[in-house]
Amino acid sequence: MVDRARRYPRFEAVFLVLATVSLTAGCVSRYGVLPAGPPLYAPVADMTPVPSEPYVPVTDDERNTINVFVSREKGVVNLTTKSAGFGRLPIALARTGIGSGSIIDVSGLVLTNFHVVEGADEISVTLHDGTSVQGMLIGADPENDVALVRFDPDGRELTVIPLGSSASVIPGQKTIAIGSPYGLERTVTVGIVSGTRRSLVTENGYIIRDMIQTDAAINPGNSGGPLLDTAGNMIGMNTMIISPAGGSIGLGFGVPVDTVKRILPQLVTGGFVRRGWIDIVPVPVSPRNERRLGVSGVQGILVSQVAPGSPAAKAGLKGGERRRQIAFAGRTVYLGGDIIVSVNGQPTTDL
Repeated sequence: MVDRARRYPRFEAVFLVLATVSLTAGCVSRYGVLPAGPPLYAPVADMTPVPSEPYVPVTDDERNTINVFVSREKGVVNLTTKSAGFGRLPIALARTGIGSGSIIDVSGLVLTNFHVVEGADEISVTLHDGTSVQGMLIGADPENDVALVRFDPDGRELTVIPLGSSASVIPGQKTIAIGSPYGLERTVTVGIVSGTRRSLVTENGYIIRDMIQTDAAINPGNSGGPLLDTAGNMIGMNTMIISPAGGSIGLGFGVPVDTVKRILPQLVTGGFVRRGWIDIVPVPVSPRNERRLGVSGVQGILVSQVAPGSPAAKAGLKGGERRRQIAFAGRTVYLGGDIIVSVNGQPTTDL
């Protein structure tokens, strides 16, 4: 039974002063009838088709996967981080982590997850030819688990992973993931889009919305790597899994590329994302939980708590006063507060 959602944890190896440990046309969907369109597999840009060999039988589906991998794998990098710290004993130790990233600009700009590089004192970027270069964190958005790392190409001709669109992604379409699970660089796995518009909570307590769910095998070390469509365009960034034991059980999730594209300019120019805030503890109200929240016939966001002196308090929003442990959420909720039913005329149906 799945008991919790977890992000891909960074591998951490502890190096003591006296000892070192190394790890190293149309088909029917819930969206209606899909109109007749281009061929099943769109051509992959900048790719010389894999030659057909009589002794290696390859289906059209396999050839598409091969074409996407061959054309994009040089744009996927392996990230290794080091950070200093202390254990229970007064002994200095170093922690290392690994993850994946996508080169998104010829200037040496790498897109990855924030949790891959969080707290890192050193970042090493390993390119497709095995060369390791120093990387520098230039932007981070913890709320969407997105980070930007830059390295000096030093005259190298880089392969760039093109950013596609996640707006038209639908369940059932093919997905291709490339990354470094367990340190195995440039591993490719294939699956489908299992769901869209998933909202999940990160270990830092942030809610990432509109995530893409896929059953392509995603494991620790895949974090930050690209989730591609059949044309080789990035539709998402592999970010977290749901698993009872830490390995893939077919429940992987990626930050949608449209979210990345929306915040990318701010990360490049300023290093962070400017947002408004109201400082409340929100609880979604739906027909499934309205009775437990003590309301009926209404859908919106319950204001459980309001931070003193916050924009919400200044606007007159009131939090709840009746403290109650809500079983479905496993947390304490204060009942009786205001319910936000719309914002700028738009119904609030989700966080």
